[in-house]
Amino acid sequence: MLRSSTKSISLSVSLIKKRFLTVVSTSQLDKSVPKTPLYINGEFIDSKTDKWFELRNPATQKLVTYVPQATSDEMNLAGKIAGDAFKTWKKTSILTRQRVMLELQALIRENMDDIAKSITTEQGKTFADAKGDVLRGLQVVEHACSIPTLLMGEKLPVSRDMDTYSYKEPLGVVGGIMPFNFPAMIPLWVFPLAIACGNTCIIKPSERDPGATIMLAKLAEKAGVPKGVLNVIHGGVDAVNFVCDHPAIKAISFVGSDHAGKYIFQRGTANGKRVQSNLGAKNHGVIMPDANKNYTLNSLVGAAFGAAGQRCMALSTVVFVGKSKEWLPELVERAKQLKVSEGFVDGTDVCPLISADAKKRVESLIQSGVDQGATLLLDGRGSKPKNFETGNFVGPTILANVTKDMKCYTEEIFGPVLVCLNAETLDDALEIINANQYGNGTAIFTNSGSAARKFTEEVDVGQVGINVPIPVPLPMFSFTGSRGSIQGDLNFYGKTGVQFYTQLKTVTALWRHEDVTSTTATVNMPTQK
Repeated sequence: MLRSSTKSISLSVSLIKKRFLTVVSTSQLDKSVPKTPLYINGEFIDSKTDKWFELRNPATQKLVTYVPQATSDEMNLAGKIAGDAFKTWKKTSILTRQRVMLELQALIRENMDDIAKSITTEQGKTFADAKGDVLRGLQVVEHACSIPTLLMGEKLPVSRDMDTYSYKEPLGVVGGIMPFNFPAMIPLWVFPLAIACGNTCIIKPSERDPGATIMLAKLAEKAGVPKGVLNVIHGGVDAVNFVCDHPAIKAISFVGSDHAGKYIFQRGTANGKRVQSNLGAKNHGVIMPDANKNYTLNSLVGAAFGAAGQRCMALSTVVFVGKSKEWLPELVERAKQLKVSEGFVDGTDVCPLISADAKKRVESLIQSGVDQGATLLLDGRGSKPKNFETGNFVGPTILANVTKDMKCYTEEIFGPVLVCLNAETLDDALEIINANQYGNGTAIFTNSGSAARKFTEEVDVGQVGINVPIPVPLPMFSFTGSRGSIQGDLNFYGKTGVQFYTQLKTVTALWRHEDVTSTTATVNMPTQK
């Protein structure tokens, strides 16, 4: 159980609860609507709970499925099963685990469209963007196929007949608490690499869109992941607390909001667990006057409004340096051309937000900008695409003349809203970025190598793009957010991901050459003496 209880933890619980979907009891369920199963010990099982979350299509409000709040018995069973499975899975050869990853990546590629359809239905993304969600997760699985090299240790002769060597061992059971905005990619950041390292996993997908994780669990089974090595539970605060508290779980991977992430880090570490917690972001794009105008404007539009801005690496803030602010009218015109509609509709650029509450919050932050003196150049509120009038839509929105003290700047909006600040020089732009609480990602658009070098060296942010609007690194590197955007010392995937899911064991061995009893073989027939 939790060993410490603080006021801040209690506060965070209340904040997490506000994000919940509508909860109904078993007697209130519409029997024509499917229920999302748990996945424990290699079996899909119906929960015995009396608490179910309604999951509705963000574009239509149609009820898609009921997601259970797993019972304590069900979650504890998952913990026991994962702990028992670790005893045998950790002993499997590295080549066996590599073969599983090779099979898994092939199966994900074959089933990409089906997984993407589930994401579009539950989360709302355009179908093309949903396939990108799966692809970026698949790339981590492909990288995990090199696990024999990734797990190599070190050896050094330190004295006569004495060697010291170190090697990486799995931790045990790893817990994953997943966000709604990347239902495939983020789980694939976690369980394939953790399993390849020899751990077992309990994944809690977002209660808003768990379908992709359930499909991935089935593919993992087909790929050869043994029963109990991967388990999927569902729920809200109770499930989060279970992952933070259960003694079998040794490490937690989390991606999501500030409030939830800080809560999970505090509660998990209080229980002695290793935690990596990716939090909020406010990613700035710096526009130098010498940048390629056409490319830069297209990049801004795509990075700000794609996925309705529901990306932790969305370029949600632009800093126009000097005369580049004169490009604003053309930026507005390009944003106006984007099509707002349901994710399966051909040509859709901007999808719905995940929930009605998310829409309400985004619209409130837009209004706060207006109230505090920002110039509303493009207002996406009230967007009602044909045939989807009840959806959670906000169209592309642009606020200009924003200052650092405005709420629309200090808070992560997580919607299709671009806030625009002005700076006289690159130094002024750097000062704005480095004073912000977050350090996830940033980008500079310029044709000056010296400006790009100065920016890269002086900006205090984990991931930097030079003429690249969303600089998420490929899996051979690591996702390196910094400052207020992450809690924990080790980042996701890449070399640091392997470090997170393993612990070093160091051995010093002495085998004296004097102890060799014989160095020659005897070929003669033995005789009695």
